[in-house]
Amino acid sequence: MTRRLPLAAPSRGVPVELSVAGATVRGFTGESVAAAALAGGAQVMSRSLKYHRPRSAFCLEGHCGGCLMRIEGIPNRRACQTPCHAGLRAESQNAFPSAELDVLGAVDFVFARGLDHHTLMTGSAIMNLMANRVVRQLSGLGTLPAVAASELPQVGEHHVDVAVIGGGAAGLCAARATAAAGARTLLIDDQLAFGGSLRADPRHGAPAADKAHAQAQAAGVTFLPRTTAIGYFPEDAGGVLVAASETQLHRVVAREWIWATGGYPVLLPVADNDRPSVLALRAAGRLLEEHGILAGGVICVLTHPRMREDAEATAAALRDAGAEVTVIPAAEAQAVLGRRGVRGVRLGDGRRVDCDTVLMASVPSPATEGARQQGCDVVLDETGGGFCLVVDEHGRTTVPHVWGCGDVCGYRGPGAAAAHGQAVGEHVARALASELSKAVP
Repeated sequence: MTRRLPLAAPSRGVPVELSVAGATVRGFTGESVAAAALAGGAQVMSRSLKYHRPRSAFCLEGHCGGCLMRIEGIPNRRACQTPCHAGLRAESQNAFPSAELDVLGAVDFVFARGLDHHTLMTGSAIMNLMANRVVRQLSGLGTLPAVAASELPQVGEHHVDVAVIGGGAAGLCAARATAAAGARTLLIDDQLAFGGSLRADPRHGAPAADKAHAQAQAAGVTFLPRTTAIGYFPEDAGGVLVAASETQLHRVVAREWIWATGGYPVLLPVADNDRPSVLALRAAGRLLEEHGILAGGVICVLTHPRMREDAEATAAALRDAGAEVTVIPAAEAQAVLGRRGVRGVRLGDGRRVDCDTVLMASVPSPATEGARQQGCDVVLDETGGGFCLVVDEHGRTTVPHVWGCGDVCGYRGPGAAAAHGQAVGEHVARALASELSKAVP
């Protein structure tokens, strides 16, 4: 089971108490509600929308939706992206009476072969009307806040030479390179702390991430932390990127754009891969390296062949921390055993491997949504994780003044991503200098 290690993690802050699903949980300032909940033994954080299957955190990066909770009266907040503070209240959603014991979880058993709500009770008009009313009551996720927002968010305007979207290894290095060359550089990142997957990799860890952030800061980069790029609008004066934090909206106009959004951890194709205590490899690495939290006592790592080296590195760090770890090729796994938690993994040859936690080392799927909205081409590359951003040897995309670096161009890992970001940043700086020199009469 998940537990805190008896040591001070580099980012561990002041101890605080918070309420998670009715239970008092001990956390630390600087860590997320999800991390504190997992360390406190909370296995089930929510229930799935349709079948009410138990859900918990998977990626710890704000992308999977497994840890959506009602926090401080606001629905559908990502517990993994909400920092702890004393007295914080987080409640489960879409469950009655609780996420641990949800009576509507019976839907998963009653409709074991699947539920098509489009054809539910369509043989009778009266029964169909009744069914639609029931479905209407059960649909949606969460309830509206009890108190309306007191004011609209302020809007910030940013006119810069270079806008970098993504604050991982590639983004930090690219931003540092352009800022060091004298370009006004803005970096936007949606995570609680800068560094991306550097923070989850035991070969690098939080110290490497903090160093990269400090170097970019020293070079003169301006940061928008905990801010998500939500849309690009080409019809607005030369193109405007809109980004949002919890309290503010930002309009960004730039001469050059660099997409360094990395990739998302994804589930491996194994039956019942959505169970609580099934985590992404990077999530377990993040818990260990950043918060001093051990993801489990007996851990099974299912790995894609491309991710074997990463899986072994994380497995070694988990063993050093006291866990029993078995690494298995994902192709050999057939199903995850357990319901509200993990009891083991069934292999294709019929054998069973007992464990309390399953980690999935899949090739991250490139986060190309924003770049595609700007018109950039992508190409399907299975070894790169899916649809990868198309760039040339200098990082140029198929759209003028738009660049890409790091894992968004196909998975390469934090070390190689940092080198790619540095190289692309230098090319952007030279291209910008050339463009500005042409503009001078």
